[in-house]
Amino acid sequence: MVKDWSEWYQEVVQKAGLAEHAPVRGCMTIKPYGWAIWELMRDQLDTAFKASGHQNAYFPLFIPLSFLAKEAQHVEGFAQECAVVTHYRIKTDPETRAVAPDPEAELEEPLVVRPTSETIIWNTFREWIQSYRDLPLLINQWANVVRWEKRPRLFLRTTEFLWQEGHTAHATAEEALEEARRMLNIYADFAENVLAIPVFKGRKTPSERFAGAVETFTIETLLVDGKALQAGTSHFLGQNFAKAFDVRFLTPENKLEYVWATSWGVSTRLIGALILSHGDEKGLILPPRVAPIQVVIIPVWKKDEERSRTTEKAHVLSQMLREKGLRVKVDDDPHHRPGWKFNEWELRGVPVRLVVGPRDLEAGTVEVAFRHTGEKRTVAEGELLTEILSWLEGIQQALYERAKTRIERQTHRVEDYATMRELLESEGGFIVAHWDGTAETEAAIKAETGATIRCIPLAWEPEPGRCIYTGRPSEGRVLFAKAY
Repeated sequence: MVKDWSEWYQEVVQKAGLAEHAPVRGCMTIKPYGWAIWELMRDQLDTAFKASGHQNAYFPLFIPLSFLAKEAQHVEGFAQECAVVTHYRIKTDPETRAVAPDPEAELEEPLVVRPTSETIIWNTFREWIQSYRDLPLLINQWANVVRWEKRPRLFLRTTEFLWQEGHTAHATAEEALEEARRMLNIYADFAENVLAIPVFKGRKTPSERFAGAVETFTIETLLVDGKALQAGTSHFLGQNFAKAFDVRFLTPENKLEYVWATSWGVSTRLIGALILSHGDEKGLILPPRVAPIQVVIIPVWKKDEERSRTTEKAHVLSQMLREKGLRVKVDDDPHHRPGWKFNEWELRGVPVRLVVGPRDLEAGTVEVAFRHTGEKRTVAEGELLTEILSWLEGIQQALYERAKTRIERQTHRVEDYATMRELLESEGGFIVAHWDGTAETEAAIKAETGATIRCIPLAWEPEPGRCIYTGRPSEGRVLFAKAY
């Protein structure tokens, strides 16, 4: 059993070949195996976005500083995280070779390296939107952003990270709200059915909303270490950015009105969520739908003549499985022993391992090992080819159910503040408790426990009660937790 999940996490990320720290503090280099996971996530999300009518575009990395000032809540929310470019050239001292910004190359207006793109996109939308015929405008972009992170952790919190950000414009508030909820549902479906991560769908409290949003919807999950993670957000922006950038449209009645807006995004922190939702003491456990390698085949031998035969058979099986649409790897590297390979592919979380030895050639069998349970069994080659797809589907569902059971076990319905504090200190998890609805109480609980209100779950019915902190009337329970 893992004793220190923080140490385990850092070790797995690096030893499994997912990412490593870059020279700039808080930045990371994503290695090929980690990038392959992100590609699978990205491609499946991109397909869902396009199926729901969105188009991809790309907007500039640099944003004029004055743009951020146009929406007051927005600039206030991001002011502490912005990286700012002030010069466009450096000057080198010919004697010391020291470099510094060239004082003669100072920009007339500083540029912010995008922490998010609402401002630059809404400045652009002003040119794209003239009439009701231009609406709805449904745009997404895949990009990198920079937010100067104080406490970085690979994937979970980095200064530079990759994400997608959707930005849409609508003729009515109802349409925009429907869009924000629709995208939240797409995120929840992806988390649960692709990543096998159960989530709560909810809305944020006013103090936890995205800077500049009227309403923020979120999907929240709980990781194996008892900490919560915000896995994706969708924002109803009202007309705040439309008014800030004067984005209006001509209605069918020839009236000028401001458009209504949304924005929504998920990022590479989903890889961190994946690691800490399913991993164990051996390393990663990857759901088949995002596993870069779904099946690894390892030929084993003792004699040279056995090596060629088992290796050939492994490649034949590999081709058969690829024809079924599977992602397969044959590890026939002669420089490592089978035991080393078994450990390596368990560390990397490959869902199914096949072993082909000399006896298997004679019997027409193969040894199958399942990463999520450790179960091993010998099956006929025909059974393998017939059942492999259902096995992988079973693994996908089993990982979701296992994570769901864990989260239920880590979720505590609490009636008094002392118990809440004790649980947060001893094991963490979700705390289901009453809150009086005030920002003052929310801030006091956060200051005393480190826990925040993760969301007000959308599926929960009103439940009158008493606030766990003040004893004042409460309309319903909310979800508290310590979080990344």
